[in-house]
Amino acid sequence: MGRTSPNSDSPSTALQSIRDRFPFKRNSNNNTIPTSRSKTTPFPHKTSRSHHHHHNKRKLSFLFHFVGKKSRLYLGIFLVIFTFALASMVLQSSIMSVFRQGDRMRWPWSGLKLGSSLEFVPRRQRLELNGSRLEWLRSQPRIGIRPPRICLILGNMKKDPSALMLYSVMKNLKGLGYLLKIYALGDGRALSIWQEIGGQVSILSPERYGYIDWSIFEGIIVDSLEAKDAISSLMQEPFCSVPLIWIIQEDALANRLKMYKDMGWDHLISSWKYAFTRADAVVFPEYSLAMLYSVLDTGNFFVNPGSPVDVWAAESYSKTHSKSQLRKENGFNNDDLLVLIVGSSFFYNELAWDYAVSMHDLEPLLLKYAGSNDVGFASKFIFLCGNSSNDYNDALQDVATRLRLNQGSLRHFGINSDVDGMVLMADIVLYGSSQDEQGFPPLLSRAMSFEIPVIAPDYTVIRKYVVDGVHGIIFPKNDPDALKYAFSLLISEGKLSRLAHSIASSGRLLAKNMFAAECTIGYAKLLEDVFNFPSDVLLPGRASQLNHSIWEWNVFRKEADQISSNLGIFSTKDYLGTNSSIINELEEDMINFVPSKNVSQDNTEDLEQDFPTMADWKILNEIESSEEVERLEREEIEERMSKDIGEWDDIYRNARKSEKLKFETNERDEGELERTGQPVCIYEIYNGAGGWPFLHHGSLYRGLSLSTRARRLRSDDIDAVGRLPILNDTYYRDVLCEIGGMFSIANGVDDIHKRPWIGFQSWRAAGRKVALSQKAEEVLEKTIQENTKGDVIYFWASLDMDGGIVGSNDLLTFWSTCDIMNGGRCRTAFEDAFRKMYGLPSNVEALPPMPEGGGHWSALHSWVMPTPSFLEFIMFSRMFADSLHSLNINSSKIPDCSLGFSAPEKQHCYCRILELLVNVWAYHSARKMVYIDPHLGLLEEQHLIELRKGFMWTKYFNITLLKSMDEDLAEAADDSDHPYETWLWPLTGEVYWQGIYEREREERYRLKMDKKRKLKEKLLERLKHGYKQKTLGG
Repeated sequence: MGRTSPNSDSPSTALQSIRDRFPFKRNSNNNTIPTSRSKTTPFPHKTSRSHHHHHNKRKLSFLFHFVGKKSRLYLGIFLVIFTFALASMVLQSSIMSVFRQGDRMRWPWSGLKLGSSLEFVPRRQRLELNGSRLEWLRSQPRIGIRPPRICLILGNMKKDPSALMLYSVMKNLKGLGYLLKIYALGDGRALSIWQEIGGQVSILSPERYGYIDWSIFEGIIVDSLEAKDAISSLMQEPFCSVPLIWIIQEDALANRLKMYKDMGWDHLISSWKYAFTRADAVVFPEYSLAMLYSVLDTGNFFVNPGSPVDVWAAESYSKTHSKSQLRKENGFNNDDLLVLIVGSSFFYNELAWDYAVSMHDLEPLLLKYAGSNDVGFASKFIFLCGNSSNDYNDALQDVATRLRLNQGSLRHFGINSDVDGMVLMADIVLYGSSQDEQGFPPLLSRAMSFEIPVIAPDYTVIRKYVVDGVHGIIFPKNDPDALKYAFSLLISEGKLSRLAHSIASSGRLLAKNMFAAECTIGYAKLLEDVFNFPSDVLLPGRASQLNHSIWEWNVFRKEADQISSNLGIFSTKDYLGTNSSIINELEEDMINFVPSKNVSQDNTEDLEQDFPTMADWKILNEIESSEEVERLEREEIEERMSKDIGEWDDIYRNARKSEKLKFETNERDEGELERTGQPVCIYEIYNGAGGWPFLHHGSLYRGLSLSTRARRLRSDDIDAVGRLPILNDTYYRDVLCEIGGMFSIANGVDDIHKRPWIGFQSWRAAGRKVALSQKAEEVLEKTIQENTKGDVIYFWASLDMDGGIVGSNDLLTFWSTCDIMNGGRCRTAFEDAFRKMYGLPSNVEALPPMPEGGGHWSALHSWVMPTPSFLEFIMFSRMFADSLHSLNINSSKIPDCSLGFSAPEKQHCYCRILELLVNVWAYHSARKMVYIDPHLGLLEEQHLIELRKGFMWTKYFNITLLKSMDEDLAEAADDSDHPYETWLWPLTGEVYWQGIYEREREERYRLKMDKKRKLKEKLLERLKHGYKQKTLGG
């Protein structure tokens, strides 16, 4: 956001960029702009003028006492200086007067003072830069096997300057090694060019917004406000952590923000602010746009300067307009030397200061070229500022009269006129602003594109791009003599000099691609800072390779030639998104459902009365307290009064009704009724509402939510947290992932699963198109019913299908693939965990061998097996996960995860190695492994048991050994003999051993004997005193 200098009168300032792309008026309702940081620049001439103004009378009387030639010489010099200062002061006051003509010429904001400048400063830095992190990754040993994926969402498929910028950037990023997947909200003329760099472009309709697995991408780039609804699923788990870069090149929303505030549409502002909050970086091509949107800034605004819009507009305009015709229309002759003076791209209440300061520098120039006829040619100076009001022109004519300039030598044109025409018909463009801007002045780049020589002060941003004497003339600011000399270099005998034509030609070539390399490199570095690069990803090339990038004009040349140039700088609505459908739709919704409020200063007090005060809250608390006291008293009275419990039939009927209601709450989904009698149930594991569209319905599936708040509303999904409280801890839920849900099912499995077969499937299987089709489901159910004997595991999400992890690379083995997925430390971690789990000595091999040949391996936790086998697998998995966890625990401190490089990999530290654990267990426990084609339903046995003989470590996977180890751990947990402080194993399931069984049996025996004792005592009491029945009459 912008901040203002401490000496400002107002804490807020408003501005409009020269690229606002709409007709600008002085009294237009525009967005209030945040405060701006200002830099105060000393102006020695101001002090000089003030000094002479207060003491001139005393000095004159003193000087006339001198007699002699030398005294007369001093007197003459003083009179010249005095006249020059007085003329400057009169000139400034003349210009200032026009800006104070009344309310109709005033802006709805004020605040900037002389010497101040606007600067974009982020409100708070939320964007963490990881550029050094990527350099560290390049120095680490890693085996990447796939390029980093970028998802690009296009708001439209037009061919316009914004598309040219984005296409050029994306093409260069592809050259660095990125892989693009492009989605578009609609079809358009640019479809073919986007297909050249991104392959097939998918049209993203509203029905498909929730059916894309965003987690397969390293990051997402959105280029338009139109994509607000398309990224709605990114605001839900499990997609909240996917990096998002939102590029905003249109100002349509910024122009409405103040209107929303005035109409009381705060909800609409909050909606956009919430959407912007989701982005890791909201990128603007210029600083003025960032300031206009600053009310929505949450610390993620980022400016990456550079856009071909000025060159595009200039070339389009020059194709249908000529300099001579424009001069004739505006009352100038072809022989006139026209000098266009432009100011800062920000306009504010104190606009006169900008030109008053420049007038001081221009005064010698005006007096020489517009104040006498000695030069031999007509020079006319055009001031471009404000709007097309006669007051501006009258002020300039008054200045010309006071300085005795030639008639018509000073002209004024407003910003709401044909600015492109003003620039095109000029011979020289002079940047006369005192504002030291952050970005390159847009009108200068447009003048260079028109092949007009430019003169500018030596501001940092101008020296950054323009070479003095090559692309333009640069003079020291606040130096009138230097400006006069710079001007003389461009004029020769009333025409432009040879140097001027050379500078104009070089300037046009420079402007063509002046910002291309910087813009492209900026995006490449931003991706390095924002995106995550997992262990299996090839790192992109360095951004320094893009130093010679250019805009892809050849691809868009035909379109640029077809665009009419009569739109000008402020009317490029068609290709800069001024008319936004998403904005119009949201506004229509607000009009239909929310009554508009016209907020003004007169009714501010009425609006404040709508908000409750502290006194209102106090009264409300007293009312609630009194109602609570009355309720308690009423309940106590009712308890003391005798009640008629009613007839037995009514009591029985009410009890049955409550049982029926309770039963119906557990049977909300009709799928539960269909599952009755089914041999298998597949539990679909998900974490967040973003995974709901990927889940199935019907008798074969049942949801398993890893988060209580993320359960589907009208379904009988299982709450994993309710069955296993450790999953309520975010850390353990993240490091265990889907296998944590399996632990929750196994914890008291008889209470929830009473079928002979059990299966699981991650929501990611449907997102990656490897979930079971209807045909494959039928084949699986039929196979299970026919083959009831044998220990077998059926799986359908193969490791080589998991987002292209392995692909067709047959050289990768099971363990090498696991290493790639876990930062190169899978074998080491597995071996250490296996050794610790079984207590093996260091000289004994502890990494179970896996075949190096072909075949499929299970991935994404998508498999079916007999329920007893599942319990055996969970028994093994719990001990292995605990052993793996103990390796990373040092006292109570949790160190950095070593099984990955990126932040998501470290957050889900054990997930990838536990995902492949079922393959090691099934292979070495001699389970039959059968792969089902998820689309065709074909069955194919993998890794035949006969071929495994001699390679399997069956002694470590024997059920008897596993039960013995499980009982030993249960006994230690029962005795509170924890091997380390945060012991994971007891928290992942049932803790049960023989001692607990005997203790429970003794407790049941004690309760039984106690019951017998009480019954015997009751019988003895009856025998002793007898039993007397009451008479029927009472």
